[in-house]
Amino acid sequence: MDLSKALSLSLGELAEPVVARYQLGLILHRLYSDKAYQGEKLDRLQKSHATSVEFNFRLRELENSGVLKPHPNFNSTVFLLLGRKAENVEEFACSVDPFCYLSHLSAMSHHGLTNRLPMKLFLSSPVTKDWNTEAVARMKKDLGESYDAYCQHGMPRLARLKMPKIGRTEIHCFNSIHWGAYTNVRGRMLRVSSIGRSFLDMLRNPELCGGMHHVLEVYQSHAATYLPLIVDEIDRNGAPIDKVRAGYLLSERLGFQNDTVESWVQFAQRGGSRKLDASGEYLPVWSAKWCLSLNLE
Repeated sequence: MDLSKALSLSLGELAEPVVARYQLGLILHRLYSDKAYQGEKLDRLQKSHATSVEFNFRLRELENSGVLKPHPNFNSTVFLLLGRKAENVEEFACSVDPFCYLSHLSAMSHHGLTNRLPMKLFLSSPVTKDWNTEAVARMKKDLGESYDAYCQHGMPRLARLKMPKIGRTEIHCFNSIHWGAYTNVRGRMLRVSSIGRSFLDMLRNPELCGGMHHVLEVYQSHAATYLPLIVDEIDRNGAPIDKVRAGYLLSERLGFQNDTVESWVQFAQRGGSRKLDASGEYLPVWSAKWCLSLNLE
C-alpha cells in the first residue's frame, strides 16, 4: 500500500469532524514509524521520521485530492474532512482545542438548567501558560520516545488556535487558572463542565450565565435536585468568597439545612465590601450573617 492511501484511510478513522495540523502530523509520524497500515506494509518507505517538507507535500496532496479542505475561519490550520459534517459548533470547538469544554451559559443549557438559548458559545480553557504545559505533556504522551525527533524534524506541534468565531457563531473563551471539572459526553466529541462546577461558575461569573437574577432563578429551580453536587464542588474548589455567596443563597435565601453550608459562615468578613453579584454595583443592603452586600435590586 502506498503512503497516500494509508494517510487517507487513517484520516477516515478519526472521530472528530475536523483535523488540525498536529493531528495530521501525528498520523503521518506513526505511519513512518510503523511503516505499515493495519498490518499492511507501506511501499518505498525507508526513513524513520517524517520531516516538515514531507508533511507539507502530503498536506497539499490531500487538499488537491479533496480529502481535506481548509476551514474558512482558521487560515489553513484546521481542515474539514471529506464527507464529514462539521455543523455542530460545540463538537467542532472541542476538536480544535483539546483542553476546552463548554461552560457558563452553554453548560447550563446543556444540563437543562436554563431555558435561555445562548447566542454565543461559552467555553473555558486554561490560561496560556497552563495550556502550553498541557500541550507538551499531551505531545510527549502521544509520541513517547519519538518526541524529540518529531520536534527536531519541524513537524507541527500542538498549538492553541484563536477561535473568535466558528461559522456564524461567536465564541467566548474564558481563560482561568481555575481549570474546572468537566465530563466527556458519551458518543460525542464534547466536554462539558460538571453540574457542580456549573453552579460554582454561576457565582464567580454571573455575567456569563445570564446575569445574577437569572442565576438566582436557576438556584431556586434546581439547587434542591443537585444540592449534594453543588455543596461538594464549592466545598472542595470554591474560594472563601464563593462559599460566602453560596452560603447566603443556599442557607438564608433558599432555606436549606446543611452542616457543610453552615460551616462556610466562618469565611464571612465583617467590615468588607463583598457583593453577592460579583459583576454588579455595590449596594448598602446587607446579610448580617454572611457579611454580604445584597446587590440584586
